[in-house]
Amino acid sequence: MIPASVADYRQLARARLPRQLFDYLDGGSYDELTLAANRSDLQALRLRQRVLRDVSHVDTAATLLGSRVAMPLALAPVGLAGAFAPRGEVAAALAAEGAGVPFCLSTVSICSIEEVRAAVTQPFWFQLYMMRDRGFVRELLARAQAAGCSALVVTADLAVLGARYRDVRNGMAGAGNMSFRGGRLERAWDLARHPGWLLEVGLGGRPMLFGNLAGVVPTARMLSDFAAWTSSQFDPSVTWKDLGWIRDNWAGPMIVKGVLDPADARAAADAGAAALIVSNHGGRQLDSAPSTISALPAIVDAVGDRLEVLIDGGIHSGQDVVKALALGARGALLGRAWVYALAAGRRYGGGAGVANLLANLRREMEVTMSLQGVTGMAQLERSAILG
Repeated sequence: MIPASVADYRQLARARLPRQLFDYLDGGSYDELTLAANRSDLQALRLRQRVLRDVSHVDTAATLLGSRVAMPLALAPVGLAGAFAPRGEVAAALAAEGAGVPFCLSTVSICSIEEVRAAVTQPFWFQLYMMRDRGFVRELLARAQAAGCSALVVTADLAVLGARYRDVRNGMAGAGNMSFRGGRLERAWDLARHPGWLLEVGLGGRPMLFGNLAGVVPTARMLSDFAAWTSSQFDPSVTWKDLGWIRDNWAGPMIVKGVLDPADARAAADAGAAALIVSNHGGRQLDSAPSTISALPAIVDAVGDRLEVLIDGGIHSGQDVVKALALGARGALLGRAWVYALAAGRRYGGGAGVANLLANLRREMEVTMSLQGVTGMAQLERSAILG
């Protein structure tokens, strides 16, 4: 099967990945109601079709945080991305650079800030989890600054880790030995049934360590060390006041990720954020929280004239991006979607898979805009959505 959509890449990733990894990527919290709503609420939106307009030249270019981009899209930070394909963050960063869109590196990436920087020619964004060890946070910010990272994405919706039932059921959370190189018989059997991933990534690549965490977790390996570190270091005491401390230690634009409420959006603007991301952490934190697309309009109305409003959660197509922009977003971020493509296997996945996915999304945007009689981003407005 030649993958044509995110759903196709998801199918390939599911076949290739061990269950622990696929469930970590694919799952949400509790009953996954918010995870499902992110997609269903986007799918429920109906687009206005217009005809007999000159759409011979359609331009998807836009500006995000003052930089020109080929389309208003970015690759969202995804932890452990390097576990889904060899040097996965580097592969994705190169694909994003080739497509002319931003890439955001996670704090809990496999490839370090420095490894990604050495591979690309353009600046990338860096995502920060606020940790108890402020000295290490300051060091991380200095490393990102030295690497020329052009924006800092501060994740605000992880005061505590959401209850993710899939991770409990498959042994990644709430169990003893959660590493890929040992443990229960069923996990060994699961690995044996996925030889492509095991040979290429699990055993065949460089050791999978958390590149950015070497200073605090020098032996951090998949996945038990990750769980232990996050439970001990994520800081539930962080408040809006701490964004001031971050501003004192970061010279570039700051983006606050995880906003669903207009009051929090106003607080982000008051804290000096250049942008915010309407996000529910991909449905992985507070289940029964609203979908991001349903929360977007009120946030745009509250702060759209003060900062750039971006969105993630359930973005799987160029049409989804067009819908988000019509409702006021300045841009959208892909999360799971790009990792599905990364994990699709040697033939269709890796960096080439991410590059192909981005090219597909750009074509989908062009087609959608053409059939709406729209030739540029500035023409997308709420009247493009019916109802």
